Amino acid sequence: MDPNFLQPSKQVSVLMVPFPLQGHLNQLLHLSRLISAHNVTVHYVGTATHNRQAQRRIHGWDPRSSNNIIFHEFPSLQFESPPPNPNTPIQFPSHLQPLFDATSFLRHPVGRLMRNLSAANRRVIIIHDSLMGSVVQDFVKFPNAESYTFHSVSAYTMFFFLWESMRRPFAIDEEILDNLPSMEGCFTPEFLKFVSNQHGYMNLNSGRIYNTCRVVEGPFLELLSKPQISGEKKQWALGPFNPVITEKNKILSSDSSLRHKCLKWLDGLTQNSVIFVSFGTTTTLLKKQINELAIGLEKSEQRKRAAELGGSVRKAVAEGGATRLEFDSFISHITR
Repeated sequence: MDPNFLQPSKQVSVLMVPFPLQGHLNQLLHLSRLISAHNVTVHYVGTATHNRQAQRRIHGWDPRSSNNIIFHEFPSLQFESPPPNPNTPIQFPSHLQPLFDATSFLRHPVGRLMRNLSAANRRVIIIHDSLMGSVVQDFVKFPNAESYTFHSVSAYTMFFFLWESMRRPFAIDEEILDNLPSMEGCFTPEFLKFVSNQHGYMNLNSGRIYNTCRVVEGPFLELLSKPQISGEKKQWALGPFNPVITEKNKILSSDSSLRHKCLKWLDGLTQNSVIFVSFGTTTTLLKKQINELAIGLEKSEQRKRAAELGGSVRKAVAEGGATRLEFDSFISHITR
């Protein structure tokens, strides 16, 4: 920890509080880069183990190269985790539940850091994973602090999860419902209880952040903005967070060591010939499931649609694009 960060100033600082799983750590570290580029200091918190994991697995940039990102390391969480059970009827990483529950022990160290930051800054913005609501709840004690909930999943997923949990508070297009996959068997009862508890703190926040953009998920972002779900709080679509980088567009420096060999291989393929499908770093698929998925994608028009969306996203994140303007608006909002 840099001892100088506690000196009183008139600045605004951001406290980034990720959930300790790779897909969550990674997204908020990428967001830290984007925010810090606007000359805003970002304090990224976690255990020493998870901070190290996030930094070592990041792609496209070097976290050590930014003077505006400060990492705060807390002692490792103490918990006992059973071995994974590949034969469980619910294909969810339930062996990680003890880790999820142990995050509650971060409340007090995070609270102490919030107190210090509150005393040293004009305003403190807490951006926390939606599964870390209980950890940051004490921000309400500091009049110059406000929080924003980050949802690590798509707007599509988040909308249907909230809409169903609220017992469908308003009607939506029947055509959307016809294609809605069932969530039955996706989560264990213990995890759903954990999520419900963490989401109970969302009434304290000043808005929600999504790693998506309106050209991709505009209709679902509009549904999420309905007052029955949003509580008339602001919804920010600030993605994509991660830089899509090739040596051709020269976004990244010449240090190719920052790119994994799998990404280098993908860079060499024909443009618009790759479809990336992510199921999370803790999800395992059977070979039969992978084959069925590949056949379905091959027979669909997804490659053509992905190419069209890719072009739209690049325009959105470029100077003057819709996503860039929304991000600039967010920065102006938190630094007001």
